[in-house]
Amino acid sequence: MRRAKITIIGAGNVGATTAHWCAAAELGDIVLLDVPQTGSMPEGKALDLAQSAPIAGFDCRITGTTRYEDTADSDVVVVTAGVPRKPGMSRDDLLSTNARIVTIVAQNVKRDSPAATVLVVSNPLDAMAQRMLQVTGFPPQRVMGQAGVLDTARFRAFLAAELGVSVEDVSAMLLGGHGDTMVPLARCAAVGGIPVTQLLSRSQLNRIIERTRQGGAEIVGLLKTGSAYYAPAAATAQMVEAIVRDKKRLVPCAAYCDREYGVGGYYVGVPVVLGAGGVERIVEVELDAQERAAFDHSVAAVKSLVEAMARLTG
Repeated sequence: MRRAKITIIGAGNVGATTAHWCAAAELGDIVLLDVPQTGSMPEGKALDLAQSAPIAGFDCRITGTTRYEDTADSDVVVVTAGVPRKPGMSRDDLLSTNARIVTIVAQNVKRDSPAATVLVVSNPLDAMAQRMLQVTGFPPQRVMGQAGVLDTARFRAFLAAELGVSVEDVSAMLLGGHGDTMVPLARCAAVGGIPVTQLLSRSQLNRIIERTRQGGAEIVGLLKTGSAYYAPAAATAQMVEAIVRDKKRLVPCAAYCDREYGVGGYYVGVPVVLGAGGVERIVEVELDAQERAAFDHSVAAVKSLVEAMARLTG
């Protein structure tokens, strides 16, 4: 049986670690691509990872390259390419720079892998997923953004630590954009089926929710010279697995919502069923007034980003 072909564009920390997780799980053959300016770096990382196979016990082909031709006919394309926000860089600078990078990536993906499902990880996440859709013209269900799986994992990790229980027994859900405006749904979080609202006080939950919103910034502050990559890569690999193995996982991700939740044609974090068809279904959760207000605020922030991107990219 033919193995899935998984291309990861961007061989930095997130991209290379995603390749590692995908290889270890034998999700398919992997192409790790970066720009020609990086020289032989992607080949070196791919070779190093391939040499771990006899030890870790996985079988797949791992290729490092700077040529898009090597990515042709990929089943799944993961996009981690882009620059992080640097000191003195405005939001518009970051948005403009990464929109240009994602545009180039999208043009190449459209040409070389027209049937691929595309998973965007580049920030600002929701706007970059929108740009990928605009440039590729792919069906919306085949373009999505990775954010909710990561944000939910952070929420679950913090809840487990607070309660002194296994993370395996904690389930959670959140909505909204990736960043400060995400909307963790405390009433949907549970431990072994017991709602966390029965196990933690409101003040404890509020503190954990705020730490979840600032999860990426907290790591940046600790690392000083970089940003998170182990958890983002693990979250990305889980989504890749759901697609290539048709797992029908119900997970939160940045999906294109039109009538759903009354969004009106933007990418925003919502629960979806993820399988071989990409986003096979968007699950609409009934929101109370407070949750709806927070969600609408998050959607407004996404719309503002997309409008700014349109001005900057012409």
